[in-house]
Amino acid sequence: MDKVNKTMLISLMTNIFLAVFKIVFGILGSSGALIADGIHSLSDMITDIFAGIGNIISKKPADYEHPFGHGNAEYLTCLVIGIIIAIMGINVINEGISKGITIPSVYVSLISLTTIIIKLFLSKYIIKKGKELDSNILISSGKESFTDVISSLIVFISVLLSKLSNINELFKYSDKIAMIIVGILIIKIAFEILRDNLSNLLGKRINDHDYEKQIDNIILNHKGIEKVDSLIIVKFGSFKKIDCEVSMDENMKLKKVHQTIDHIEKELKIKDDTISNIIIHVNPYKSV
Repeated sequence: MDKVNKTMLISLMTNIFLAVFKIVFGILGSSGALIADGIHSLSDMITDIFAGIGNIISKKPADYEHPFGHGNAEYLTCLVIGIIIAIMGINVINEGISKGITIPSVYVSLISLTTIIIKLFLSKYIIKKGKELDSNILISSGKESFTDVISSLIVFISVLLSKLSNINELFKYSDKIAMIIVGILIIKIAFEILRDNLSNLLGKRINDHDYEKQIDNIILNHKGIEKVDSLIIVKFGSFKKIDCEVSMDENMKLKKVHQTIDHIEKELKIKDDTISNIIIHVNPYKSV
């Protein structure tokens, strides 16, 4: 099991526990908001399952039908995750609008406080691992987990406010309003996941000046390379594709040109093993 799936397994087990924990105590404590929060954790669980599947597919090597590998499976998986989360958010809002008025038990606030602490640590851990492993799947899952922290905080506040309904009748709607807000938060994170991964699926360029400079230096360090005319680095799931143009002495023999380009490609892949495809176009360079 690779590092991404190990992280997803930790997240999955935590979310299974939290989903059951929230839904059971939401029913016992008459809190629709806590049940909605449990559904939110359930969406995290589904996210983890799809993320694990997507990660396995994206790591498959290139084949005849997929010469550039299966890296885009990561983005497709994230799109599925986004759609599922959006549907859950809409259902939570509908339930919040249609349900009757209830005053949750005071212990619901303690349950919410516990889940806030657990999910805060979990979401930060997943996002950190996602950045370390350069995994969109983990980052998307971590962001979705962080909204669970916010939704639990909303439930916590709504329970406290509902206890003030004897002071002002408006507070008796706290649980309903909290459900709707949680639903909106779920839809918001779904939109962000869909937006980011649609952009990546279309072939989003990596804008990392330091990384581009490192690639430039490796290329220019080879004898015969006069300059790098263009350099485009595109993220392809967990991998990268490099497309560049270089200028070389027009009087160099074809065999020597081929050897130089071959050495560059090998060195780039040694420098970064996530580079899966390299295309280098040679332009003739005439010294003045």
